[in-house]
Amino acid sequence: MVFDFRLHVFHTVAKRLNFTKAAAELFITQPAVTKHIHELENQLNTKLFDRNGSRIKLTRAGEILMQHSEQIFEIYRNLEFEINSLSQRQSGKLRLGASTTAAQYILPPILAAFHKKFRNLEITLTIKNTEEIEQALQNKEIDLGVIEGYSKNAAIKYTEFLKDEIVLVAAIKNPLVKGAVIKPEKLKQIPLLLREPGSGTLEVIAHALREIGISIADLNNEMQLGGSESMKLYMLHSDSMAFLSVHAVLKELHHKECRIVDVEGLNIERYFYFTILHGQHEALPELFMKFAKIQVQ
Repeated sequence: MVFDFRLHVFHTVAKRLNFTKAAAELFITQPAVTKHIHELENQLNTKLFDRNGSRIKLTRAGEILMQHSEQIFEIYRNLEFEINSLSQRQSGKLRLGASTTAAQYILPPILAAFHKKFRNLEITLTIKNTEEIEQALQNKEIDLGVIEGYSKNAAIKYTEFLKDEIVLVAAIKNPLVKGAVIKPEKLKQIPLLLREPGSGTLEVIAHALREIGISIADLNNEMQLGGSESMKLYMLHSDSMAFLSVHAVLKELHHKECRIVDVEGLNIERYFYFTILHGQHEALPELFMKFAKIQVQ
């Protein structure tokens, strides 16, 4: 279905607050963007943007239109999906966002199977840390999030997806590994790799460590890295250790490139969660959640 393009132009400019970036995203010229906005302002008999040189911001009328346009596009997506479902041909667009661990190790095979079954559906995947995915959801930049962590935002509905375990791992030749189990106090001496602030994995680790009387500040933090893959590769080429999802190291454990080091009294289990906004009732996110749960059973 093709809906009011003029409103789509406004929505894109309102998100970017930049005519040039909006034009590039929409694959039209900047004068065309300006023309559409002027026509919409004339139609509504009000200004939608305040301009100060090259900078723009939404007027109060623009803010109101932005809120309603978000609701309109949500209705459009539902309408397109449900109409197409009547003829057994699901189509539409699903904007998915996922934290890095889920995006790298959990979702790819699920997305491949989903695309094979629903070839008319267009899917985009945004990869950020948990905090950023929740923000993108609230900004309505994505329709569905997949995150890890204890973060509980009152505006977001969390649904359990998949159980996970975070383990302490070391390269198989790491000279610091003298046994399969270490005392909690040893964690204060071992050079450790940690995720960046805002990471759901770091949040879960911090929560579990507090249960055995250790804070993140107590640890010998060698480096903070922005993803499980970079942490894993660093760990494999150093004498440091890292807390990683067991899903991130399955291949390396199988090939005996690294090993799990148990910490007495420490058990770090968590869930990956689906996240949607409270009150959001979209067909595509529901379809993907049901499909994904079946795939991991």
